[in-house]
Amino acid sequence: MLLIDTYVGPSAIEGVGVFAAEFVRAGQPIYRFEPGFDRLISPADLAAMPKPIRRFVDRYTYPHPADASLLVLDADNGRHMNHSCEPNTNFADAVYGYAIRDIAAGEEITCNYAEFEPAFVILPSMVDAYSGAQHMAAAE
Repeated sequence: MLLIDTYVGPSAIEGVGVFAAEFVRAGQPIYRFEPGFDRLISPADLAAMPKPIRRFVDRYTYPHPADASLLVLDADNGRHMNHSCEPNTNFADAVYGYAIRDIAAGEEITCNYAEFEPAFVILPSMVDAYSGAQHMAAAE
């Protein structure tokens, strides 16, 4: 659960991203894992979901900090946080995320997915995938 005011907007990184709606100071907590707020998805839940929803879950979840068999789906704008190799946050703690430098209001908030996703592999761009499909459909 994000602990700061944010909004979702166009991102130069990937389609949309989450942006600070307020100034965030270096060291400030910006996120806390909150089991009563964030959605937990079990392997059985995932298996019962339709394929498009499983793709959504694959893209927007990460392993639960205490039980890697469960997936966490952020219930707020946190699920739109984009990966950066030079992020402005630190999520190495399994429960909290912090700003590692000042973040200006209007600046995109980024994180390094490998800090909380041990098997992290960057997925292909959804923007590229869908714009390519649209171009192919238009050509037909």
